[in-house]
Amino acid sequence: MNVDIQLGEISHIIQLAIAPVFLLTGVGTKLSVLTSRLARIIDRSRILEDRINATTAADHADAYVELDYLYRRAHLINRAITLSTSCGLLVCIVVASLFIGDALNLGLAGFIGFCFVLGMFALIGSFVYLLREIFIATRTISIRNTRIAKKT
Repeated sequence: MNVDIQLGEISHIIQLAIAPVFLLTGVGTKLSVLTSRLARIIDRSRILEDRINATTAADHADAYVELDYLYRRAHLINRAITLSTSCGLLVCIVVASLFIGDALNLGLAGFIGFCFVLGMFALIGSFVYLLREIFIATRTISIRNTRIAKKT
């Protein structure tokens, strides 16, 4: 095994590894959006729970319904975060494998392809969970507006 790597080979290896790094940037941005959504869900849940605990009124049906929606949304966002993080890890493995495989002339093409496809499936799954969470969020807005319209 020849470990002597020339400067031209290093630059070629880096060029190979750059494309997945752009994907990694997008995944990082998506994770930022997902964690922001989760933080807003948690904040709203705490407000509702404090409101329920602070009052002695027996009828908190609206708050409990909203909390149920928030818990479902949080669950979906957690899954999206898990899948996005898995995608990021797989992309990192792809980048490292590209570099190591090319530098050491190892036959990692099948492994790299497998990790990349698995990462894409994780990213697709993450988008599906995000979309489901968005559907629930918009449904709760329309339900809340309907209740407000009925009260007036």
